[in-house]
Amino acid sequence: MELPNASPARPSFREALGTWARIGCLSFGGPAGQIALMHREIVERRGWLSEKEYLSALNFCMLLPGPEAMQLATYAGWKLHGVRGGLAAGLLFVLPGAAIVLALTILYATLGRLPLVEAAFFGIKAAVLAIVLEALLRVARRALASRADWAIAGLAFLALFAFGLPFPLIISAAALYGFLRGGLLPAAAPEALPHPGRLLRTVAIWSAVWLVPLAALALLLGPQHVLTQVGIFFSKLAVVTFGGAYAVLSYMAQAAVEREGWLSATEMIDGLALAETTPGPLILVTQFVGFFAAYREMGGIWGGIAGAAVTLWMTFAPCFLWIFAGAPYVTAIGQRPRLSGALAAITAAVVGVILNLSLWFGLHVLFGTVTRRAGWFRPWVPDWAGFDPMALALSVVAAIALLRFHVGVVTTLGLCAALGLLVRVI
Repeated sequence: MELPNASPARPSFREALGTWARIGCLSFGGPAGQIALMHREIVERRGWLSEKEYLSALNFCMLLPGPEAMQLATYAGWKLHGVRGGLAAGLLFVLPGAAIVLALTILYATLGRLPLVEAAFFGIKAAVLAIVLEALLRVARRALASRADWAIAGLAFLALFAFGLPFPLIISAAALYGFLRGGLLPAAAPEALPHPGRLLRTVAIWSAVWLVPLAALALLLGPQHVLTQVGIFFSKLAVVTFGGAYAVLSYMAQAAVEREGWLSATEMIDGLALAETTPGPLILVTQFVGFFAAYREMGGIWGGIAGAAVTLWMTFAPCFLWIFAGAPYVTAIGQRPRLSGALAAITAAVVGVILNLSLWFGLHVLFGTVTRRAGWFRPWVPDWAGFDPMALALSVVAAIALLRFHVGVVTTLGLCAALGLLVRVI
């Protein structure tokens, strides 16, 4: 039986607040699990959004820069209670996981190289590889509806993995192709757009919320201070990384490791594993990166905490800007063929981005050393002498648990952590 398209009466703000807190504490499993959880809580169980409203919002959020699950929660809160509802839903989706990630990051920085802790992370890293591959399958099934979509995804993957082309260039090319292709589709009579004055006010307010603290850091500490550099890095990341958390991770991981040198590839994978074990958006791994950048430059835990705080602000403040500015246009965009075509092409390119992420992390999990070739053809090449068969075995166990027996992500991570401990002890 189809769900009705009209939404029922809105819940009270207090009732919604409790639900957003529940979702924030239970949102394990990365974007796929979080999107499913929100659908179950606010569409199936409570009927606060209709199926049509939810899917329209999901399609829009997947095509924005940044974490789509957090933005979807913000949109749902905005739809029910305006700006205060969006703030409540977005913040409660992020803050529980952020507190846990910070605590675990501090423990990792101080105790992470103890043998038992390393053994547990060894197993978790192998499980993360299977989790990322599962996410690839989920997104591909949803996003690739035609041969053209498959071609866009394949070209995006080759451009990133084999040639190392800039991510914004790939997204721009996909958007242009989709925009031109959308002009060949029949157009329905679109509804009127909101008044532009409202958009300008929203953009001005939330741009200030986002960027004024960054300007203050530059003025007080100087443009070369690590906190300023962290703020600039994650502010840029918020603008250029379309396609949700996995696309952000693909771009960020390589930039933070290769260009900035803030942490090693092994630590980057450990950070992703840590973020996978906690509730909240997977993009909280940026907090791990920001912590280590400042922890090493400033020296000590408090420097790391400052770096984590700057990272959180620069990662999530833009999300409120995108949603509060764009939410009133969700329906209108879907009714305009050229715009919807551009967004659909970006979605297809994101599948190639996720495949690139999967291979990049997979190579670093399974091999001790991975390097990128020089020249115009620049694929990642592993050192086969460093191949780790036990990491592959644990990844296979995780894949079977997730894909064959549909075991939950947290249970799978716990199982692989225990197996990692057992393997290392033996």
